[in-house]
Amino acid sequence: MKNIVFAVIVFLLSPPTEADTLMYIRDDVLANYQKFLNGRDVHSITEFKSQFVRRDVVDMVLVQQALKMGGFEPNFQYAAGRVNFRNTRLLKQGKLLLSLDSYWLSDAITMQDHVYISQPVIRKGEYHAGIFASPKHPSIFNVTTLNDLKQFSGVSTPRWRTDWQTLQALPLKELIREDEWVSQANMVSSMLVDFIMMPFNSNGKDTYRLGKINLKHVPNMALLLNDSRHFVISKAHPLGEQAYRAINIGLTALRKGNRIQQAYRQAGFLIDKNKYTILNQ
Repeated sequence: MKNIVFAVIVFLLSPPTEADTLMYIRDDVLANYQKFLNGRDVHSITEFKSQFVRRDVVDMVLVQQALKMGGFEPNFQYAAGRVNFRNTRLLKQGKLLLSLDSYWLSDAITMQDHVYISQPVIRKGEYHAGIFASPKHPSIFNVTTLNDLKQFSGVSTPRWRTDWQTLQALPLKELIREDEWVSQANMVSSMLVDFIMMPFNSNGKDTYRLGKINLKHVPNMALLLNDSRHFVISKAHPLGEQAYRAINIGLTALRKGNRIQQAYRQAGFLIDKNKYTILNQ
């Protein structure tokens, strides 16, 4: 009995370790991440051409690679769910080490009393989004100019400041607020709203499907979201400072080796701007 009590005391007084760090991630992102890895070690990944790769999957891979390159290698245990804004609360409380999905700088700055902000993983001017709508939409696929958007509605949330401000600056018929991304996509797929902004991907079909959600990209059109994206790390988490130092070391090394741009380009996220009309530029 004394041995058990002693062991518990030692555990409680021991410095924090990197083992078994619980991470929350949206269920659809986790599903694509696991299909993309297909049993491979995340640190072995150098090619990102896959039907399962998207911007947030690349984020998940790069953040883990950066941490290891910086000398920090946690054993992430994943908990899936609709966790977009719950993550922000958990980060502030120190119950979540970091976000596997990068944050807009404009959003991260509002949390800077509670989180460390990494170097940019996507730099300002690099992020372009497609205009996605139901394939059954009768007219939105004819859009070719900014003025054409006047007859259409869009959906987003002010909780994503850069997304919301980008849409507010467009001459839309209406901008609808919906805070949950899956609900946004459902509304557009059902044609209750005309379009949603979404990152480009590499599936070659300009489509997105999730369950009953079916969306298609308006061809050759893009919107600039003029902000950078960063990983945020909890200041209240016992491993936060260590992870923050490591991730910046790793991101510097990945950037120097051109691996960040290569990853997002192979994933179809970074577009050839000569092939698109960027409506708001």
